[in-house]
Amino acid sequence: MNLALWIVTGLLAAVLLVSTSKMFVPREKIAAMGGHAAEWVMDFSPGALRVIGTLEILAAAGLILPAVLDIAPVLVPVTATCVALLFAGAATMRLRRGERATIVPDLVYLALAVFVAWGRFGPESFTG
Repeated sequence: MNLALWIVTGLLAAVLLVSTSKMFVPREKIAAMGGHAAEWVMDFSPGALRVIGTLEILAAAGLILPAVLDIAPVLVPVTATCVALLFAGAATMRLRRGERATIVPDLVYLALAVFVAWGRFGPESFTG
C-alpha cells in the first residue's frame, strides 16, 4: 500500500509540475496549441493563470517534500486534500463550459488525490 501511495503521489506531482507551463506560456498560445480542451485558459486573466500555476508548484512540493525530508509529514495528506479540491474546481469549470468530453482526466486526478489523502490520513499515515 505504501508503494502504491508513493507511485500515485509521484504521478500527481509530475502532472502538477507539467501543468505549470501556463505560468510561462501566453494563454493565446496555449489555447491555439491545445485545441478545444485548452480554450478554458481564455476565461482566466494571465494573473489568475500565474496564481493557479503557483498553487500547482506548491502542491507538487507539498506532496513530496514533507515526507522525504521528514519535516511535518502530515502536510502530505493535507496537500492531497487541497489537490483534490483543485481538480474538483477544474472539473466544475469544465462542466460549466460544457466540456464533458475533456472532464475525464480531471476526475481521474481527483480520484488519485483522494486516494493519497485517504491513504496518508489513514492506513499508511506517516505519523502512526
